[in-house]
Amino acid sequence: MRTINALAFAGAFLSLLAAAPADAADARAGRQKITSCQACHGLDGLSKNPEAPNLAGQIEGYLLKALKEYKSGERKNESMNIVAKDLSEQDMADIAAYYSSIQIDVLPP
Repeated sequence: MRTINALAFAGAFLSLLAAAPADAADARAGRQKITSCQACHGLDGLSKNPEAPNLAGQIEGYLLKALKEYKSGERKNESMNIVAKDLSEQDMADIAAYYSSIQIDVLPP
């Protein structure tokens, strides 16, 4: 019986740890932080600029990883390295949460 209780406790504890990063990001706060992003990536995350990718509907983890890599200089893009330099960890998490929360429809031709 102790083994079952220990396993149940461990499972509950691990599920809390797994949920923590997703709960930390705030898409509403991210919406307030994207002013400089809109110039290249569009008002709605759908870029009109052929040099800038669409961000709407992207996977949150991918966006967060990319922002961290731009900030560190591991990933190179003159504009993004400058913009990401001033972002905090929370800013990057919120922005990634916002863009990933945008639902887009893909319609085949």
